[in-house]
Formats: sequence, structure tokens, C-alpha cells
Amino acid sequence: MTLSDLTQLLTARHSCRAFLPDRVPKEQIEQILTSAMLVPSWCNAQPWHVILTSGEETDHFRTALQTEAMTGAPAPDLPFPTSYSGVYQNRRRACGWALYEAVGVERGDRAASARQMMENFALFGAPHCAIITSPKELGAYGALDCGGFVTAFSLAAQALGVATIPQAAVATYSPFLRRYFDIPDDRMILCAISFGYADKDHPANGFRTDRADLSEIVEWLG
Repeated sequence: MTLSDLTQLLTARHSCRAFLPDRVPKEQIEQILTSAMLVPSWCNAQPWHVILTSGEETDHFRTALQTEAMTGAPAPDLPFPTSYSGVYQNRRRACGWALYEAVGVERGDRAASARQMMENFALFGAPHCAIITSPKELGAYGALDCGGFVTAFSLAAQALGVATIPQAAVATYSPFLRRYFDIPDDRMILCAISFGYADKDHPANGFRTDRADLSEIVEWLG
């Protein structure tokens, strides 16, 4: 494998926001998980634990999650950002408006933007969902390690033609997830990864985010 091969894989990957109902074969999911587990972790702790739903189990979870999102109160285990400012706010807004433009949501149409936001809790129609947790005792370092796992999962999936979207929004309702999946109190719920085959004709999959110039992110010394 060359750097060019890896760059092509990174470029091809995107956050899929509309899936076909077709399930991914279990053996391919196992391949994705096995590859993702190869990422480095602090002291080789390998803190990630995955709860993975498929088919009807995903549909049951999707329905319950949507109900919770409409009636419950957000309470994430991992505190969300206190704010986005400067260039980070600009990038966040650019991503949001690109999505809205792709799906035909006009600026100021709060009802339409709220409907699109709720697609997060419908898992964008994905047939599979993976809930990622880490031991609370490992704190930020466990979460950092799991971030590498999520990235590797997404790239391994892309290599097999499987689309993904890592979702912090799902973890917003951690108390519900803890009850629904019987997740122990000593584990921190970090995010979900919804995955399956992309609906390539859906307008939500018709845009891509850009990346900052190297000069914006690197301070060269020596």
C-alpha cells in the first residue's frame, strides 16, 4: 500500500447521511472491526467496547432513540464543546449550510432544519449502528484512543465499500443509551457510528466538506 492509496481512501470517505436498507454481511463487519482494533492506544489499553445492532435490532433502537430525542433531555457523558469561535465556528457553519443547501433547506426555515437535525436520531436510515464506550477511569486518554478506533473503523469500512457516519448526537442521550443497552456505570458513552451502504442518489450525500490549508494547522520549527 502506498501513501497515494491511503490518501485516496481518506478522500473517498465522507459522512454518509442517507443509507440504503441493505445489511452489510457479518463477515465484512468482523473484518472492519478487526482492522479498526489495530490502531495504537495509550499503554495498549485498547479501551474501546462496541455494542453493534443490525436489522430489526437497529430499527427498534432507532424508534426508541427518536422518541427519547423528542421527549427527553440531553445529558452526554463526555461534555460537549462549550462554544465554537473563530475559524472553528466558520467551519462548523460552512458544513451545516452545505448540508442544508444540498437537501433544500432555506436559511431561516427553522422547521425544516429541525427535521433534518432529527435525521441524526433516525440514524439516517442506516441498517447498523455501533455504540462506542470507554472506561470512565481512563478519562480523556480513553476517549482519545477511541477516536483513533472510530477513524480506523470508518476507513476500513470505506475500503470495503461501506459508508459510515460517526455521530456524537446519539451520545447526547447517554442515560437513555445506558438503560437501553444495559451499559455499566463505569463506562463512558462516547459516540455512535451508523453504517451501511450509501444511498448515492440522495441529495444529503451530494456535498463534501473541505479541509484547511496546511499553513493553517502547522507551525514549523527548525
